[in-house]
Amino acid sequence: MSNAPRAPLMSLDAALQALLTHVHPLTRFETVATLDADGRFLAQNVVSALQVPAFDNSSMDGYAVRSADVQHSGVELTVTQRIAAGHFGDQLLPGQTARIFTGAPVPLGADAVVMQEQTESIVGQDVSRVKFLFAPEAGQWIRRSGEDVKAGDTVLMRGQKLGPAELGLVASLGLSHVQVMARPKVALFSTGDELVMPGDVAPGDMRPGAIYNSNRFFLRALLQRMGCEVSDLGIVPDRRDATVAALQSAAEHHDLIVTSGGVSVGEEDHVKPAVQSLGELALWQIAMKPGKPFAYGHVRRDSLPGAAHFVGLPGNPVSSFITFLLLVKPLILTFQGAAPKPPVAYRLPAHFDLPKADKRREFLRVRRNAQGGLDLFPNQSSGVLTSVVWGDGVVDNPAEQTIVHGDMLNFWSFSEWLS
Repeated sequence: MSNAPRAPLMSLDAALQALLTHVHPLTRFETVATLDADGRFLAQNVVSALQVPAFDNSSMDGYAVRSADVQHSGVELTVTQRIAAGHFGDQLLPGQTARIFTGAPVPLGADAVVMQEQTESIVGQDVSRVKFLFAPEAGQWIRRSGEDVKAGDTVLMRGQKLGPAELGLVASLGLSHVQVMARPKVALFSTGDELVMPGDVAPGDMRPGAIYNSNRFFLRALLQRMGCEVSDLGIVPDRRDATVAALQSAAEHHDLIVTSGGVSVGEEDHVKPAVQSLGELALWQIAMKPGKPFAYGHVRRDSLPGAAHFVGLPGNPVSSFITFLLLVKPLILTFQGAAPKPPVAYRLPAHFDLPKADKRREFLRVRRNAQGGLDLFPNQSSGVLTSVVWGDGVVDNPAEQTIVHGDMLNFWSFSEWLS
């Protein structure tokens, strides 16, 4: 047995930087209907071929006027036309006004719109007339052509995620289809003879030492939320040959293999040596808590060129959940051409004490309280999944850092992190 000192663990920031040097955007694209593109990532810039709006139009129901004709309140003008949305009117001459509705094109000659609440209809005359109770300024209540988007503008960038607002913008440019990045193909499996699937065995019939496989459920959900095409390979027994066979099969048709469990240093932890026998392990063990036994590498393909990316997550559920968000999410975003960004850190006060510092950077499950501070979940064990459900985020606490009630901390919100 070697007595050589163990190399220091890699910091989280260094590990993420090293991981992303191995990852590049996928080269597969798809053209999909704009109606079906929610959550997808653009494969090319979206450039507008037209002005939005395409013409000057009214932003109010009211009357289109020549501002020079209404320089003070009490002016009366003759209503010569009615212009609804989708219809163009005639040129407006001096002394005339046009009844106009929201979205309707402003007629030639008009340079302002007066809302109908600032007018009075003149009753009892042969011709329709209106009195203006307000003197408008030129340009009032008119949406100018191109004020939203000008022809030739790049309105969305490659790698941008399409959400409801982006889809509406794409549709406003007349695009029925968009080119998006292909969905990353991800193989997912768990290792461990202790794992049992919910529904296979009733709680009262569980054998000693068995546990339900919770990781499979939240990891699959996280991958699908990120737009991945997931192949769920289930539970792999704690045997070297079974682990090697699962990795070999998964590598053939997937961009990424994600495993849960089996990446620590125990005699039944077969994932690390199995990956090394089939490719390489570039990262292993990170100076963070929870999540130390994280692994990243590659698994060679037999029938195709190149290799599949491999991520080995810890078996403890909180460790697996947190390391996914910290390290796997940026990897998948990079696959889809997006630029990974760190979570937004909000400075909030601690409403708890943490007198014992940890040697590793620690992610503490906390919840905001009614007083604007942070409460700490009492059990920070990496196996306590209720801490993630109870909490609405984590505190990013530096290594060797104690916390005293009132200290300002960096809080990361789960709701933003998971979006």
